Amino acid sequence: MIHIKRIYDFPASTDGRRYLVDRFWPRGVKKEALQLDAWLKEVAPSNELRKWFGHDPSRWETFKNRYFGELEEKPEAWQPLLRALKKGNITLLYSATDREHNNAVALKEFLENQLTPSASE
Repeated sequence: MIHIKRIYDFPASTDGRRYLVDRFWPRGVKKEALQLDAWLKEVAPSNELRKWFGHDPSRWETFKNRYFGELEEKPEAWQPLLRALKKGNITLLYSATDREHNNAVALKEFLENQLTPSASE
């Protein structure tokens, strides 16, 4: 199972391995406080895409499509998450205030799509 949490949310025993998936370290947060397994900067959207999106919900679908395109070009960035998922739960940590329109939500969808066999197979 893939969980999503803001970095400010308390860790839980059901989180499994915890991964920060933002490009920048969150302000005011100490590394020890996150109980983090890894910081995967490279799985985050590019700076250009992140700035363009600006957490504007009206740009959400276009953001996801562009982000998925970026992810498809660098499978080495997200495949460790799929490997970890085979061993148990994982939690994607993010720092955005919008809980519905952020890169962790999009990344979860992308990863779930990788786990689902396509109709053509």
